[in-house]
Amino acid sequence: MVTEGKDPAILVIDMVKDYFQSQRELAITPFARAIIGPIRELTRIFRNNGWPVIFATDAFKENDFIFTGRMKPESLEGTEGAEVIDELDRRPEDLWVPKPRFSAFFQTGLELYLRERNVALCAVTGIATPVCVLTTALDAICYDFRCVIVSDCTAAASMEAHNDILRVYRKTALFPLLKVCSASELLAELEIL
Repeated sequence: MVTEGKDPAILVIDMVKDYFQSQRELAITPFARAIIGPIRELTRIFRNNGWPVIFATDAFKENDFIFTGRMKPESLEGTEGAEVIDELDRRPEDLWVPKPRFSAFFQTGLELYLRERNVALCAVTGIATPVCVLTTALDAICYDFRCVIVSDCTAAASMEAHNDILRVYRKTALFPLLKVCSASELLAELEIL
């Protein structure tokens, strides 16, 4: 089914308290901090235009399968660490989607929510570019939504990892259904500037 909507939605991925605790010294934290301001500005613009703002956050179970590998338990369902950071000013009208896996579409009902709101384009922001941002972007395409990975509103544990993923998807055969662009390029395309 080809999406017949016309509006964009912004998806803010995994900007949760567990990933911003300075005492944990996660490699991604400084890069994630750097995108808080740009994401906050982009969500403000989306709200002002009446477009959906969606926060999708990890909500893992303590004995989750994914913790049987190298990944340590974090962002556990129902804990404060799995909540959106205060700096992003999540509003009551925004959708908050706790997700059991990496993609914001996996077992969350997001597809139906977007269709009910006439959405055709998902602007994906947040962390981490090589995993949750990318799986969300690819799933958006799988559900027939156009998608933009917002390059200056996404981050990884290193600039190298972030830039490698962006480089690959700037050249994808899925273009223009899947694009990589900056926030200003996105807004220009949406005729906001």
